[in-house]
Amino acid sequence: MSEQQKAAPAASKPVSRRKFLAGAAGATGAAITGFPMISVAQSPIVLKMQGAWGAKDIFNEMAEQYVARVNEMAGGRLRIDYLVAGSVVKPFEVMDATSKGVIDASHSVAVYWYGKSKVASLFGSGPINGCDANQMLAWIHRKGTPFYEELTQKLGLNVIGFFAMPMPTQPLGWFKKPIKGVADLKGLKYRTVGLAADLMQDLGCKVTQLPGGEIVPAMERGVIDAFEFNNPTSDRRFGAQDVAKNYYMGSYHQAMEFFEIDFNKKKFMSLPKELQAILKYGAEAASTANYALAMDQYSTDLQELKNKDKVNVQRTPKDVFAAQLKSWDNLVKKLTSEDPFFAKVWASQKEWAKRVGYYGFFNDADYQQAYEHLYGKLGF
Repeated sequence: MSEQQKAAPAASKPVSRRKFLAGAAGATGAAITGFPMISVAQSPIVLKMQGAWGAKDIFNEMAEQYVARVNEMAGGRLRIDYLVAGSVVKPFEVMDATSKGVIDASHSVAVYWYGKSKVASLFGSGPINGCDANQMLAWIHRKGTPFYEELTQKLGLNVIGFFAMPMPTQPLGWFKKPIKGVADLKGLKYRTVGLAADLMQDLGCKVTQLPGGEIVPAMERGVIDAFEFNNPTSDRRFGAQDVAKNYYMGSYHQAMEFFEIDFNKKKFMSLPKELQAILKYGAEAASTANYALAMDQYSTDLQELKNKDKVNVQRTPKDVFAAQLKSWDNLVKKLTSEDPFFAKVWASQKEWAKRVGYYGFFNDADYQQAYEHLYGKLGF
């Protein structure tokens, strides 16, 4: 063998890709550690959510509180883009749009689609049962969600829904002329929604169901004589004080309501479990934030309506409350006899309310007495 042949290297065996990469990494390890790691950020999953609320409504702020919490907790993996009412569909159409996938999600209330089934009103603005909104939101969490899921399945609605914000009692509303009792309601052209429409019709009103943004123009044109929407802040931002000066606080027509946050079911189920959890529990987080905002702003705007806008703010006459209770009795009797599913959900609510209300009334402090001890008589 020549010297040249001795010096020549032996023919090398084929090297696998895995061994090559491992060897390359080992050989260059020292060099790699000298450079920062570069990660390629994934684009977030984007969900389009539309609310049922006009641009100036405080309910948009409450929807945005939910969106902000979800987006922060999702850490860049998911983002909700929020759109105000009318951006894609009309306010009363957001449920159908979510179910069909026209939008991915909606922020609304169940009574906006109660035309599909009056059972929807049992998830907001239902009959009086002895509990308040906080106690009934607890029913939804503990007992009511399976009923809601059964209802949406019966109606062919492709959605998953969560509930937030136990709304304070909604005022009887705004009237062009003062009312002294239930007799003054007869013949009035009145705006409300959901089963409250059936209730107020039973009291003699001629009811029109309108989205929030259409209420004040309808008052200006004389299409309606009176209306309720929800709270002093929304009402003041609408300009209610410019079309009526008589504002009556307290009512049984909508004493319990909540926001309904719906997602297209197919879209929701395609998400990783941890993102599904963020969307679900984000509603619970927003519920606290929404209620805190409401307590601060509603009380502030009520004082502004009285002192700055010179609105005649009064307590609803007692005989209106009494008449509403009788009307609720009539409606419940009719609805439970006509619809077995309504009867089943109502029975669950009554069982809950009888037990929970009993605890609450026996245990609650007399807050009005404490208030009047500190600040004087309320004067109603």
